[in-house]
Amino acid sequence: MSDLLERLRARGWRVTSQRRVVAEVLDGDHVHLTADEVHARAALRLPEISRATVYNTLGELVLLGEVVEVSTDGRAKRYDPNAHRPHQHLVCSGCGIIRDVHPAGDALAGLAGLPAAERFGFTVDEVQITYRGLCPSCA
Repeated sequence: MSDLLERLRARGWRVTSQRRVVAEVLDGDHVHLTADEVHARAALRLPEISRATVYNTLGELVLLGEVVEVSTDGRAKRYDPNAHRPHQHLVCSGCGIIRDVHPAGDALAGLAGLPAAERFGFTVDEVQITYRGLCPSCA
């Protein structure tokens, strides 16, 4: 059973066959699929699943905090199931592939580079860092 599916069951989420398939498609490291990619993969396992069901399920998972929406450079939103594991993203400027990376140090280490005067009174609770470059296929 997938880690995502286990977390959802533990929360008492009603697991229908459609929801189960979406959760299974999202399982794994470095998974950053668009809604259409989730639908295409889910349809291979459950041909009757509708695009609307996939979109609705993804929306629910985002609201629950079990999946994070990732947007890069105006491309289609992607869905990251590793919402509970602190990480940043490495994005190819060519093809848009996204990889999870775990740099050494504190998840809020980026805050040290933001002087108090530049925080404008904000209480910062999250820092998002995106590394960009070319993957081996695009280089």
